[in-house]
Amino acid sequence: QVQLVETGGGLVQSGGSLRLSCATSRSIFSGNAMGWYRQAPGKQRELVAHITSGGNTKYADSVKGRFTISRDNANNTVYLQMNSLKPEDTAVYYCNAGGSCSTYSCYYGGYWGQGTQVTVSS
Repeated sequence: QVQLVETGGGLVQSGGSLRLSCATSRSIFSGNAMGWYRQAPGKQRELVAHITSGGNTKYADSVKGRFTISRDNANNTVYLQMNSLKPEDTAVYYCNAGGSCSTYSCYYGGYWGQGTQVTVSS
């Protein structure tokens, strides 16, 4: 049973924008940090962005200044606004709930979405 549902992926040209959404239940969303991860073919899954229940954010160096994570606590939804997209951003993007980040590292939580494909053409 999928408990996090991602939408918003697609095909976009280099330099374009996309917004991903991840909706879940209040029982999963409330009080939990939320994160976006991505996995490109042949590569490990990596953290893209993380937001705590209080709104503190953390980003991978490769997306800083281009991507913005936000959360709508009233609608149990987390967003990833992606601007100035590059071909190297091409991956399946996954929503995650329940993770945590320290100063030096982040850990994913136990809830995953099914993933949404983002393809950036050059």
